[in-house]
Amino acid sequence: MPFDQLKLLTFSPSNHSPIMPQPNFVAILIATLIPMIIGFIYYHPKVMGKAWMQSLGITEESLKKGNMAIIFAVSLLMSFMLSFFLLINVDGPGQEGPIGQFDTFKHGAFHGFLIALTVAMPVMVTNGLFERKNAKNMIINVIYWVITISLMAGVIDAMNHWPNDMPTV
Repeated sequence: MPFDQLKLLTFSPSNHSPIMPQPNFVAILIATLIPMIIGFIYYHPKVMGKAWMQSLGITEESLKKGNMAIIFAVSLLMSFMLSFFLLINVDGPGQEGPIGQFDTFKHGAFHGFLIALTVAMPVMVTNGLFERKNAKNMIINVIYWVITISLMAGVIDAMNHWPNDMPTV
């Protein structure tokens, strides 16, 4: 790393933190909403909702008993956190390639797909096994998260553009 880039990462009274450009907060907002939008479609009774409910042995009536305000608020908070994780791991400074060739939806979706298969799926399947969930339920949920994380990462990568001269540490 050239010396002039290294000094960007030093701390001094006039430079309290490393310099990093602002992320595109519209991209973060859109990515945060994707799990809700895809969830409304994917878990609709005419898509996978009926099979998902059967796999859990629950009914539409039993789903209405939960506190939906808390469920949606916490879900949005978790989606927001996931969006920032994807921003850092899919499209952080220094990951653009020459002339921003990797700042594309396709590139982000591919990395989101890999993250879903290597991080989300193992966690979900391990939890599902200990919770004694059946294979049908785990497959339904894993497919949802593979689709969702791929779309989130695609949006984040396509809408965030960092300068190529950012130091990578």
